Amino acid sequence: MQPDPFRLRVSALMGFLAIALGASGAHGGVHDKLKAAGELGHWETAVQYHLPHAVVLLVLTLFAGQNALLRKAWCLFLAGIVLFSGSLYVLAYTGVKWLGAVTPFGGLSFMIGWVLIALSAKGK
Repeated sequence: MQPDPFRLRVSALMGFLAIALGASGAHGGVHDKLKAAGELGHWETAVQYHLPHAVVLLVLTLFAGQNALLRKAWCLFLAGIVLFSGSLYVLAYTGVKWLGAVTPFGGLSFMIGWVLIALSAKGK
């Protein structure tokens, strides 16, 4: 069975963004801005969660097939990247603190995604 082309593209984009954002936070102007604002830690946390979950997106894309729980887990991991890491990236770069209220919803999305993976193996 061929992987869903849309999910494969989105998974690849999330992996690309994790590397690009991680590198920009580690070098050059973005790094300097984050360090001066004392926000480098938030950026690093965002990357720390973004990259491995981008890999999980790819794995789920390749192996989920028609498994409904794994396809839902894929959606939750994508939501987790956007809500958790995305809110931390924007918070770190802009200093908009209210975005910190969004971050836990991304963490919850990650956790539910992992539970769905575990439940998908039920009875196997």
